[in-house]
Amino acid sequence: MKTINYIFLALATLAAITLGACSDNKSYADLLQEENMYVNNFLADQRVELSIPADTVFETGPDAPYYRLDEDGMLYMQVLRPGTPGNRVENDEQIYFRYTRYALAMYSDGKLGIGEGNNITLAAAWFRYNNYQLQSSYNWGVGIQAPLRYLPVDCEVNIVIKSQMGVTSETNEVYPYLWRLTYDRRR
Repeated sequence: MKTINYIFLALATLAAITLGACSDNKSYADLLQEENMYVNNFLADQRVELSIPADTVFETGPDAPYYRLDEDGMLYMQVLRPGTPGNRVENDEQIYFRYTRYALAMYSDGKLGIGEGNNITLAAAWFRYNNYQLQSSYNWGVGIQAPLRYLPVDCEVNIVIKSQMGVTSETNEVYPYLWRLTYDRRR
């Protein structure tokens, strides 16, 4: 009889754990709402411009505003260094980039969490501009290429990228990131 009670207790505990885990599941809509909250929390501490300057001359530097790059609010860019005038990217051109990215879910009290990326390693990542047929470009998502629509190749930016425009293997996680990016034609 004792073994039956232990088995029953074990099964009841397993059922409670399983049911508890199910109650923590969030719908995709809940995750998107949470993502918006993280982005809004970060942007609330920044200057934000809801449109790109008509002449595409951006304010620059660490105190520059974040410019909304799209109507849906998926991308917000701060220009740290504008780059060399005329140094524009060509379609299908191979561009190397270095980055550090910060999970905006970790943003608190005006501070970013610990970043991750390739800024401290020798290996630069790369993509072919506007060529999403290549897996190497597609995998990085649309967001990291967006600044090059407006700025020269040698620019440096901070860009808030929501999950739908981010790294394709991470879109289901629904995490927004702040990316610090520098671009170059050479490794």
